[in-house]
Amino acid sequence: MILICLGSFLFTTFSKYFNDASPDRIASNIVTGIGFLGAGVIFKSDNRINGITTAATIWAVAALGMGIADGWYYLVLASTIIVLASLLLLTKLEHVIDRIHQSRTYKIVSPFDEKLFEQYEGLFKKYDLDFKIIKRSKHESFITGLWHVQGSEKNHKLFIKEILNHTEVKEFEF
Repeated sequence: MILICLGSFLFTTFSKYFNDASPDRIASNIVTGIGFLGAGVIFKSDNRINGITTAATIWAVAALGMGIADGWYYLVLASTIIVLASLLLLTKLEHVIDRIHQSRTYKIVSPFDEKLFEQYEGLFKKYDLDFKIIKRSKHESFITGLWHVQGSEKNHKLFIKEILNHTEVKEFEF
């Protein structure tokens, strides 16, 4: 982040002294370039998207560097405080929300028996987990179920503990 801020500061400062370049063109290219850099840190894995906060932070830090170069020190200081407070306080809030409400995808493989799926879904209900069937497939003598499940972290842990001890479960991804 320091290097992003420094780079934006330098490009903005240099743009003031280039005789053949328009400072607003360089500033707009900083914004474009930083957007491209930020997009590179966003990635999707399983059912989660990561890196959005990092990308937004990169974008904000670049703006801080540009503000420093133009002498907007009080605005940069106030903005820095807002950025840091957002990153620190909202991270704690995010952890609280994750404990209260988590989304997970469960994959269960068991011998082919429709009643087993009813048992698994009964366990979701037992632990107050909202679920949606994503997919079911049969391969040889086994059936695979894929569910999108939402609920508290505590209830997910209780479900996982019970399903791991279920004798008919041959494979379980969580």
